This record gives sequence, C-alpha cells and structure tokens, in this order.
Amino acid sequence: QVQLVESGGNLVQAGGSLRLSCAASGSVFSISDMGWFRQGPGKERELVATITRGGNTNYADSVKGRFTISRDNAKSTVHLQMNNLKPEDTAVYYCNADRWIGATLYHYWGQGTQVTVSS
Repeated sequence: QVQLVESGGNLVQAGGSLRLSCAASGSVFSISDMGWFRQGPGKERELVATITRGGNTNYADSVKGRFTISRDNAKSTVHLQMNNLKPEDTAVYYCNADRWIGATLYHYWGQGTQVTVSS
C-alpha cells in the first residue's frame, strides 16, 4: 500500500503563487510515476502534471509555463510550484502515485488540498 498526504493549499489572489507538497509513505520503493490532478467546481478531475521516477515531466496545456512539478525520490515527495495563478485554477488538487505490482498498475490518491484563487 501507498499513502499520500498533500499540503500547501490556500486562498491566494490572482497572479500569486503557491507550492503544493505531497509526501508518500508505505511501499514507496515501487512507485513509478507521480503527479497532480485537480477537480474544479462542477468539473471532471483533470491532469495537471506528471513526473516519472527519472524526472521526465508532462503538463496540461493550461498550466504550461506557470506550473513546475518536481520530485525527490529519496524523500518520497512530489511538489507543484504554481505561479501566476488564475481564478480558473481554483480546484481541489490531488496527488497521485502509480505502482506496479507484477503486471498490474495500481493508482493511489491523496485526500486533496483546496486551492482558491480570487480575482
């Protein structure tokens, strides 16, 4: 099992910055990709950014150039630096970790952290 705990969500004005953190515990040695997803009011959960164990990253078009994902494998943490925040970034942000057990891929989720951007 893998447990994920997010932190760093807050209320911020448009144009401001926030840094989200996610700490993984449990069977962390077998985690492959990690990432951040978000779910805004009345919307489906969507990918924000992902990072492989080797550091390759992928971003949603809506956050490219504003958000940066990073990872510390030794500490089993993943971070999301969010700059130039916009009201449309308002959402609950969820940390995700993928773990292979044999040929089966398991997805793990944190409890979420609220980010609210005021205009």
